[in-house]
Amino acid sequence: MTRQGLPRALIVLVCAAAAVITLAGVQAVGSIIGPVVLALTLVIAVAPIRGWLARHNSPVWLQVAVPLAVVLLVLLGMVAVLSLAAAQLAILAPTYAVQFNAMVADLQHWAAGLGYGSEQLNKALSSLDFGKLIGLAQSVLSSLLGVLSSLFLIVVLLLAMSLDAPVFARIVDAASAERPALARALKTFTYRTRRYLIVSTVFGLICSILDVIVLYVLSVPLPLLWGVLALITNYIPNIGFILGLIPPALLGLLEGGPKTMLLVIVAYIAINVVIQSFIQPKFLGDAVGLSTTATFLSLIVWTWVLGPLGALLAIPLSLLVRALLVDSDPDGAWAAALISGRLPERSPGWRPDPQPEKPEQPEQPEPR
Repeated sequence: MTRQGLPRALIVLVCAAAAVITLAGVQAVGSIIGPVVLALTLVIAVAPIRGWLARHNSPVWLQVAVPLAVVLLVLLGMVAVLSLAAAQLAILAPTYAVQFNAMVADLQHWAAGLGYGSEQLNKALSSLDFGKLIGLAQSVLSSLLGVLSSLFLIVVLLLAMSLDAPVFARIVDAASAERPALARALKTFTYRTRRYLIVSTVFGLICSILDVIVLYVLSVPLPLLWGVLALITNYIPNIGFILGLIPPALLGLLEGGPKTMLLVIVAYIAINVVIQSFIQPKFLGDAVGLSTTATFLSLIVWTWVLGPLGALLAIPLSLLVRALLVDSDPDGAWAAALISGRLPERSPGWRPDPQPEKPEQPEQPEPR
């Protein structure tokens, strides 16, 4: 009796429906899932420290305390810098109201000189309110602080995961005999996530330091804030650079005019685009395992599901989903190829395409 499987179209529709239901459920409990994934990502990032301490026969409590302290110092430092910078922005904002109103008036005169003095244009320019722009900037900072607002939950999760990390590592090693594909997928996920975080952090620090120096030279207010913002947005794929450029460019326009704003834009492009587009990919290599299209789609999906935290964790979340659903499946080589944009390696059952046989040539008579 021949075994008949389900139609391929039905399988695709069922999987798509299951994905929609799952994402809706994750969105409903996003306030819990977000901190959990952030804590998991941070524990993976500091795993080499724990491994180094274990190789040197350090006590177990020290293997937990040192990585946890490193993560907490980084989180508290980012919260402190963002909070201080947000307070400074609130103090500094009213001093630019006069410059903003003068800039709007100049735009109206310039548009009138070009013959575009219609009522609609004047109404649109008049609707520009400096208070709304400052409120928007403060809301962006508040959303960044909101990502780290559940700090107590993150700390508890970090402590629990740090305590369980050695046990989970031994479990994954023991599972390699019975579930080799799943164990290999989980190990690949941790390796790729850690390499992505390390390389992104190093190059993000380089870009942010250079950005701060440029902003100091151009006398743009709050350069340290925009440097930290550039570091954070470096983890957002594809559009992070633009998000980090907008605030300093606007302040450069208000502080020094169009020339300063243009210099800020050119400097950011020269620093961030060159480093992130030409140098950083050579060090990342195939660490991410996601094509450009898959990366952009993951940014859209996870931002919709988890908000700003989803944008920051788009790559680790996509790597986790790939490890659980694709890499753990022995038959998922071609699905992984579609996600990564790379041809799969030759599996044991791989056979080359049969080459067409060449037609036999008629025998030539021997010369006499």
